[in-house]
Amino acid sequence: DKSTGKENKITITNDKGRLSKEDIEKMVNDAEQYKAEDEKQRERIGAKNGLESYCFNMKSTIEDDKVKDKIPAGDRKTIVDKCDETIKWLDANQTAEKDEYEDKQKELEGIFNPIIQKLYGAGGAPEGGMPGGAPPEGGMPQGGQAQGGAGPTIEEVD
Repeated sequence: DKSTGKENKITITNDKGRLSKEDIEKMVNDAEQYKAEDEKQRERIGAKNGLESYCFNMKSTIEDDKVKDKIPAGDRKTIVDKCDETIKWLDANQTAEKDEYEDKQKELEGIFNPIIQKLYGAGGAPEGGMPGGAPPEGGMPQGGQAQGGAGPTIEEVD
């Protein structure tokens, strides 16, 4: 104060609310520790979503008007029942492991693929192929021959 001649020294520091080096290092170590766990969780959820998507795609494919009449009622019922059963299982098993989801999808594919192959064999395949964009029967274009002369030619030599 100028009138009394008193003097006070004030130092302003900006330490409040900042993280110490130890806190930052601890956070970085924690992040590295949980990275593998997070990756495992991401894969598990990806498998779950893949299975769920597969079921919904199969149901919508067989209920499509272009396909509905070409699949026998018994096969259609099998697909719908298995998809509904799997969706219920998914709802009841939210914490299942990645392997369980993948096994369930393989089981469904084992049931559905022969039915869909019969559909393709009868020429009743919908435009755009199977759910997931899989081409009919083994991935070769219709007729089983490579198209055009665009690719390399392979000759057998004895």
